[in-house]
Amino acid sequence: METIHKDRTYSIRQLSKEFDVTARALRFYEDKGLISPERKGQTRLYSARDRARLQLILRGKRLGFSLIEIHEILDLYTPKDHGTAQMRATLAKYRGQIETLKRQREDIEAAIKDMAEGCVWLEDQIHQHEAEASN
Repeated sequence: METIHKDRTYSIRQLSKEFDVTARALRFYEDKGLISPERKGQTRLYSARDRARLQLILRGKRLGFSLIEIHEILDLYTPKDHGTAQMRATLAKYRGQIETLKRQREDIEAAIKDMAEGCVWLEDQIHQHEAEASN
């Protein structure tokens, strides 16, 4: 695993490749205030902080959080409290998301059951109509 140095900078190409995201996505996150690269002319230089925030943004998206929710969590970080406020907010969001996903799973399982029963009924109807047609 690569050691991340706090003074290291990254190009848009390096972060795009490392995280398998487009340069457009990085610029979008910048426009939304989620990351804030330094500018050297037209070149964007991303800090270790930007890299860490990008990692959290992508994890949050994968877990189903909106960019607004991700932004709220990211903005809570302060080195003074070692990120404790951010961790508390994240924990609350995770617990809420777990409940949402459980409800979605129940809805999906009910839909699968309904469709499976519908398949059985449709197959029976097809067999009946085919049997009647062959008589």
